[in-house]
Amino acid sequence: MEDTKFSLNQTPISTILAWVESGAIAIPEIQRPFVWTSTQVRDLMDSLYQGYPVGYIITWQNPDVKLKDGSTSQGKRILIDGQQRIAALRAAISGLNVFDKKYKKRRIAISFNPLTEEFRTRTSSTERGKEWISDIAEVMVNGYDTLTFVDEYVARNPGTTRQEINSRLNRLIQIKNKQIGEIQLSPSLDINIVNEIFVRINASGVNLSNADFAMSKIAVYEKDPGDEMGMRLRKFIDYFAHLSAAPDQFKDIAQNDTEFAKTDYFAKIAWLKNETDDLYDPTYNDIIRVVGLTQFARGKLGDVVSLLSGRNFETRQDEKEIADLSFQKLEKGLHQFTNENKFKQFVQNILRGSGYDEPNMLIARNAVNYAYAMYLRLLDIGENHADANSLVRRLLAISLMTGRHSGSFETQFEQDIKRIQSAGDMAKFIATLEEQELSDVFWNSTLVDEFDKPTTNNPFWHMFIAAQNKLLKQSFLSKNNIARDLATDDIHHIFPKNYLVKHGYDKSKYNRIANFVHLRNDINISVSDLAPREYLGDILSGGNNHHSDIVNEAEMINNFEDNAIPKILLQAEVDDYDEFLRQRQVLMAEMVREYYKTL
Repeated sequence: MEDTKFSLNQTPISTILAWVESGAIAIPEIQRPFVWTSTQVRDLMDSLYQGYPVGYIITWQNPDVKLKDGSTSQGKRILIDGQQRIAALRAAISGLNVFDKKYKKRRIAISFNPLTEEFRTRTSSTERGKEWISDIAEVMVNGYDTLTFVDEYVARNPGTTRQEINSRLNRLIQIKNKQIGEIQLSPSLDINIVNEIFVRINASGVNLSNADFAMSKIAVYEKDPGDEMGMRLRKFIDYFAHLSAAPDQFKDIAQNDTEFAKTDYFAKIAWLKNETDDLYDPTYNDIIRVVGLTQFARGKLGDVVSLLSGRNFETRQDEKEIADLSFQKLEKGLHQFTNENKFKQFVQNILRGSGYDEPNMLIARNAVNYAYAMYLRLLDIGENHADANSLVRRLLAISLMTGRHSGSFETQFEQDIKRIQSAGDMAKFIATLEEQELSDVFWNSTLVDEFDKPTTNNPFWHMFIAAQNKLLKQSFLSKNNIARDLATDDIHHIFPKNYLVKHGYDKSKYNRIANFVHLRNDINISVSDLAPREYLGDILSGGNNHHSDIVNEAEMINNFEDNAIPKILLQAEVDDYDEFLRQRQVLMAEMVREYYKTL
């Protein structure tokens, strides 16, 4: 018989809240920001009062694990969808705080008017208004004295009846006994099946990543009962990712999560409070992927999740001993990933050292994570630092040029990292890749064709710009502006867009990579929609320099070489456009080949 993938239960809200309070259902994201508005919390209370459906929560049963003595420890249920609803219920019914986007605790109180049966977010008027229950959490407490409340309410509000107010008060209190559907996913399910079920059940179509499931598994781990080691590691990951992007919130986290602020984990990421480099701001997905490779030699996050659950892949059982060992590796990997010197050296020596100087140039995040994992592996096995820098820069370039980071990259990455066991292995690996992937056919044909694509949101375009940066080339039509000094937005057409449109070219034609160049905006505006021979002729004749500082043909040809532009452009008109593109594609590929040799 096929295993049941999930069970559907109807459970009173009070029971669910009690399970959360006791830890029977773990909410991994409970420390993450509450994004609902107070109006949404109010509407949830109103829907429950009116008897409207409020959706399901989805939990995933953690597998039972086998202990050393042969006994079994029962796994907890993890909430994987419904965190905002549960947090809203805890706020409105239990009177608990939520965490805002700055990790500050705040109270969301909901008021209720028994006369009109209206809910509102608590304000000064609902606090003062004699007809309002200013905070419904106060009447939700077990054993609340409803008789006294009704007597006092009727006395404050003449014209009301005890029967009417008592009925509406009891209906309000009964909200906590309304049932919510719980879809409980089986512990035997593969992570990819869990994700598929989640997507199909979730009406909003929100997709959870495997990293979300990994973070859930991490958060509920306890080496010893009640030690919350997993939650600390979860915060370690979450706060590093958060502070990388928003270092100014360091004080907020320190002030509002005082227990975690006392830990060694927080001390180890404190350097981020002064970090301003945003070239590589890793998400928790990036962090777990890198650690998965460095510590487990696993590219598939589903396998990492299984190991963190204690999976013995041979016996197909979950064992506490394997889970404990996996969390030791996870902790080691996190310390390695977040190490200030290693992280900064990677960004400076590998990413910036490869010519990448803006975040939006690094659109292939899988390739960047792969490079960081390999860099950490080389440092771990004692590779010479200078050699490690050069080897990883070349590996990153190979990955970007050959698509090693796309398709079934997880299996490829696993195979790659398993090959790197001792100093010298990476050099042999790179030599093999160069022989297999970077043949003359690649440089003279395959790469040339890549520069014919109709978009600059492309790793090949960004690598060409990185090459210009690395080789210190001047921007187009300038002899005093290095290309890397211009902003990414300073990308313009060599054959002006409007000029080509006037001659019948559409977007797919005028937006070819080979028609783009780094160009100062003031020069581009001045050039307007002139043919290349016209605006270049203006510059060389001195009649109109279009803000360019180039004064003669020799300087112009040098500038062409810096931008991989063929000489045909000097006299080019619309009929020369296609030939110009073909020639420039070849020159761009040649510049990237020259760049690769410098890495």
